[in-house]
Amino acid sequence: MATLLKAKEADLGEFTVQRILPHAEKKMVGPFIFVDHMGPADFPAGKGVNVRPHPHIGLATITYLFEGSILHRDSLGNVQEIYPGDVNWMTAGKGIVHSERETLEVRANNHNLNGLQCWVALPEEKADIDPGFTHVKKEALPHIMKEGLMMRLIAGNAFGHSAPVKTFSEMFYLDILAESGVNIEHPDPALEAAVYIQYGEITIGGQVYRPGDFVLLDSEPGIEVNSCARLIMMGGEKFDKTPYIHWNFVAYSREKINEARERWENGEFPEIPGDNLEFIPLPSRGI
Repeated sequence: MATLLKAKEADLGEFTVQRILPHAEKKMVGPFIFVDHMGPADFPAGKGVNVRPHPHIGLATITYLFEGSILHRDSLGNVQEIYPGDVNWMTAGKGIVHSERETLEVRANNHNLNGLQCWVALPEEKADIDPGFTHVKKEALPHIMKEGLMMRLIAGNAFGHSAPVKTFSEMFYLDILAESGVNIEHPDPALEAAVYIQYGEITIGGQVYRPGDFVLLDSEPGIEVNSCARLIMMGGEKFDKTPYIHWNFVAYSREKINEARERWENGEFPEIPGDNLEFIPLPSRGI
């Protein structure tokens, strides 16, 4: 039976997000341990996304936009503007620092933002790998087209296709646009899965779901599309062990989390070239 999880609002300063995962009823879906829906937000000139440098360990971030753009910088020296449909995958591993801002041209005008920020937990044996960064433009991603249905594979494997981004556990992440009357299958019933409704209306197991709903799938035969809908479907192999998540850190022990806290507090993470004049301070609470 499908399960509806309600998101909660989180204040990021310049704007609020809908925090979908982690959830009290479900910490992870496959490797997905954190999911924020950013927007839809409309910014006047001079305002917008301005996330100062901050660290990560033990995870990979996936930034995927529906509207707007974000300028990514990281401590490996990467500078990349992210546009709708592109995949921005950053592997933190043993430690990386990044910022999420906007170009001067974007910030100088009225603009908008709408997209998802996800964290994928690395398996325990991969948690301390070297950091890395991959950016793939939408044109290079697999597309699956059938009558009334268009799917873009953002990451992982689904429906006989593989996305170019290297992943570290079995997973899938799909952007789906479907017309009314279409039935969408589960990519792999052996894997955990959930759908997030961007717009439109769907029916799963006789229950109707609408925009903003995040629905965990079980053994349902499929998703019935009631009106033209855009869905994000994500999931993967269930983790045997759920890692801790604290601030921007994911780790399999409290000691590793507290070690990362000390490293950030002592200035031991690498700096971002060209964006090293400010940073997000360590929150006071440890674990």
